[in-house]
Amino acid sequence: MLDIKFIRENLDAVKKNCADRGVSIDLDRLVELDEDYRNKQQVLEDVRRQQNDTAKVMKQKLADDERAKLIDQGKKLKGEADAADGAAGKASDERDSLLRQIPNMTHPDAPIGPGETANREIRVHGKPQKFGFKARDHLELGTMNDLIDFESGAKVAGQKFFYLKNEAALMELALAQYALSILVADGFTPIVTPDLARASILDGIGFNPRGNETQIYSIENSDLCLIATAEITLGGMLQDEIIDASKLPMKFAGFSHCFRTEAGAAGKESKGLYRVHQFTKVEMFAFCAPEDSEKIHEEFVGLEEKIFQGLEVPYRVVDIGTGDLGGPAYRKYDLEAWMPGRGEAGEWGEVTSTSNCTDYQARRLKIRYRKEGEKKPQFVHMLNGTAIANSRAFIAVFENGQNEDGSITIPKALSPYMMNLKEIKR
Repeated sequence: MLDIKFIRENLDAVKKNCADRGVSIDLDRLVELDEDYRNKQQVLEDVRRQQNDTAKVMKQKLADDERAKLIDQGKKLKGEADAADGAAGKASDERDSLLRQIPNMTHPDAPIGPGETANREIRVHGKPQKFGFKARDHLELGTMNDLIDFESGAKVAGQKFFYLKNEAALMELALAQYALSILVADGFTPIVTPDLARASILDGIGFNPRGNETQIYSIENSDLCLIATAEITLGGMLQDEIIDASKLPMKFAGFSHCFRTEAGAAGKESKGLYRVHQFTKVEMFAFCAPEDSEKIHEEFVGLEEKIFQGLEVPYRVVDIGTGDLGGPAYRKYDLEAWMPGRGEAGEWGEVTSTSNCTDYQARRLKIRYRKEGEKKPQFVHMLNGTAIANSRAFIAVFENGQNEDGSITIPKALSPYMMNLKEIKR
């Protein structure tokens, strides 16, 4: 979340940022709540000061009647302190409830506009495939080659769950190993994270763990949720910690399963593997000093590009506009791969995203760092990025590698992780 002092001192800029992002929040009310909280906190501090003064006098040698008066005064002050503490706590809760709804500030170069219409293409790598035959989509290719089984998935777990079979099962593991090999060579620490996290961690990262609009699966009778991304578990690892500045940046490559309700997702753009309830992902994550976050953000998108260049998939990099940014993101880039079987003649489809969240998540999770010789710690900057989301990577690899007879050519970079198979063919 944003620093309340920053909001007070830059109220007009915060109002404009909320408007650019399409977020409606009564910021004037927030300022009123903050002033009310600070006034009540001042009352509490005054009462506690009187309590401390009374306690000091009580340590002195006093006559019995004087001590009795001080005891009565102490009881009265305790009641006043309890009341002031309750009032300050209530005011703080009201203020913070509104404060947590305010999105991060936005990078000055991010495009401004509503929804996806403002997203700006930065660069394109490769050319969309031009086949000498009508391109098949990944569902048809998966059926022809006995790779994906949605029917059994629906029978066992419900719609939008699936089984991977034969070479697809090998590719599931191969994609993760391939991505991890690139990240580890770049200095990332590999981690297999839990697939569950406490609701408080999700809230700290910026996900809504409860409520009608949540995309999160919650575990009944517990405070646990299935994670939607390893961003949640990687970001929560250092909650409430102060990091030695010499250890920054800390870069992690997290392997996990991801679970999403995909509530409201429908239509031809979401068919097949594009939107599913469970998939495997390798996530990049970094904790760094504020002056390094923009550089690391560019490194993250560069690694995503390197991974998809190795998969021989045409893609474009998109700078996400203000209306399509998630609350924690200061700036976000998407990689959209060319999917020949999507739509009537092929379309771009998102396969990765990477966000610089600055100190927005760190404030909520209380993750700080301290420089040598300095007493006061500062909030770290936190970044995340998709190295590989297998379900969408399957679409790109299958559809771009398809041949006229329905077989699929396996990318050269992936073959060593699939027992050196070169082709999928039935």
